[in-house]
Amino acid sequence: VLDSRYGMYVWPCAVVLAQYLWAHRRSLPGKRVLEIGAGVSLPGVVAARCGAQVILSDSEELPQCLQSCRSSCLMNRLPHVPVLGLTWGRVSPELLSLAPIDIILGSDLFFDPKDFEDILTTIYFLLEKNPHAQFWTTYQVRSADWSIEALLYKWNLKSIHVPLHSFGADKEHLASSSMPGRHTIEMMIISLAQSEGT
Repeated sequence: VLDSRYGMYVWPCAVVLAQYLWAHRRSLPGKRVLEIGAGVSLPGVVAARCGAQVILSDSEELPQCLQSCRSSCLMNRLPHVPVLGLTWGRVSPELLSLAPIDIILGSDLFFDPKDFEDILTTIYFLLEKNPHAQFWTTYQVRSADWSIEALLYKWNLKSIHVPLHSFGADKEHLASSSMPGRHTIEMMIISLAQSEGT
């Protein structure tokens, strides 16, 4: 659902990804980080506060989400963090002119199957430009029928599952959701399946 209100909340996946960043905070100073679909930007803000050079982005079609990114930066004393309009699956001048990056962040991007390929197309483009970069992502399992495995294979990407207990995110107060029913949050790191020279 392309609705700007979805970018106005801190969803459980963002909290889990922020916990992962906090657990790895000593590796973040100086890293170049791009958060896509940032919304209120909790993971990006945590990365910036830990010393990473962060760029926040959300859809250029959702100006309210872009404003939400800017507001989060101002509230967290990060007025110089750039905010870009980047729409998944669209090659734009902003996407083409991005500086090199080390880490791409995305929380709860995989919520609508019609967007999965556009998201992974954008990730593939970024990883091709930055072959040693990684995409750190958390997602909520909403349907057993939804999978990105075939798309990962199609786009020559591989994923590594990161157990939540390995970074202290398996606590009920952290990864729980107030939405009805039981919702499982997962984390994975996506990278190119084959880098050049291997």
